[in-house]
Amino acid sequence: MGKVFVLRIGWVLAIFALIDLVCAGLGMGVPIFCILFGLPAGWYIARRVTTHPLQVRQVLGKVLVGAVLTSAFTFVVMALVWGRCVVMLFDPQADLANFGIPLILYEPRASFIGWLVLMIVISPFLQLLMTLFGSHVTLLCRLRKVTGIGEEQAGPA
Repeated sequence: MGKVFVLRIGWVLAIFALIDLVCAGLGMGVPIFCILFGLPAGWYIARRVTTHPLQVRQVLGKVLVGAVLTSAFTFVVMALVWGRCVVMLFDPQADLANFGIPLILYEPRASFIGWLVLMIVISPFLQLLMTLFGSHVTLLCRLRKVTGIGEEQAGPA
């Protein structure tokens, strides 16, 4: 298991890209599985960063950089998948009502704009948050394990 955390960064990024593409494909373009994949990605980033003794500021900085990289890759994938649909906004004959997206808002054009913003911008941001959450939970668990502080010894928050 320890060999997984010392892989070259190129291999790690290639494996992440492959798994993230599979997650995007499983969701058929809707990145719900990419967002959920942020949790184990955050775990891996935190475990990889803590293999070397670093200051807290350095650890948190590296975790943030890793989370931004994962989110940026998902942003690029979603921009490639959904970006071609932006042209439909400027086509007066485009049938946005029958495009197949949920029409949450009162007008199809507004719903379509909301859908594109959700898929291209908000979903990678949610993956960023999920990756940071996974990293911080992992760091918290490792800190408790290293310091030996249990729940009863920690006191009130």
